[in-house]
Amino acid sequence: MSENHRRVAVIGASGDRSKYGNKAARAFAAQGWEVFPVNPSLSEVEGLVCYPNLAAIPGDRLDRVSFYVPPAVGIGILDQIRDKRVDEVWINPGAESPALLARAEELGIDVIQACSIVAVGEDPGRF
Repeated sequence: MSENHRRVAVIGASGDRSKYGNKAARAFAAQGWEVFPVNPSLSEVEGLVCYPNLAAIPGDRLDRVSFYVPPAVGIGILDQIRDKRVDEVWINPGAESPALLARAEELGIDVIQACSIVAVGEDPGRF
């Protein structure tokens, strides 16, 4: 799959442009990713359809899932990740906790603890 057809779910996507869940959606889109915002309280983010959970995202796989939610919320999403084919799980600063990391390990999910916006070559301050 080519770089510009990669698929990412942004967990905790936000309509508030000052929030990292919004900045991430814009940063991934700027780099050519197909972005799937996930937030059960919203119907759209930055003109993109917003999904209530990972299961609602069309297709059977995602290249990346990026967390912008509190650890207690993230723990509940790990089961959805296990059930959907996901290549990379990124836990952004503030979304991690010992309990979340332990649960991911129990489920056999390898996580990357880093800023996914920077990882795709963008500066969060730009957004």
